[in-house]
Amino acid sequence: MRHNDVNSDVVDRVYSLIMATVHDAEPKRSDEALLVDIDLAILGSKPSTFWKFEADVRAEYKWVRTAIFKQRRRQILLSFLSRERIFHTTYFYENYEGQARENIAWAVARLGSG
Repeated sequence: MRHNDVNSDVVDRVYSLIMATVHDAEPKRSDEALLVDIDLAILGSKPSTFWKFEADVRAEYKWVRTAIFKQRRRQILLSFLSRERIFHTTYFYENYEGQARENIAWAVARLGSG
């Protein structure tokens, strides 16, 4: 079956890759793991880059009341900290995991207890 000149298997594969970035389940395939790690790499960036990202996230959700934003953002960040590993591939785990955990812990503390 084809859709707009694209094989349905390709459409299904692209869909599954995009859905992997929802981060609500472990990636099932190596290409999903790589894409998820690329998507999360900002978490393990140098602190100044991470804080710029956090400011950008807040700006994107400026319409959300501060208390609600802080509570939900804190939950999201804590969900990453609760994982045995944030990053799935060896490269990202070895190069980003430690800094990501530091950045996230600092952000959670900054957000307060909710």
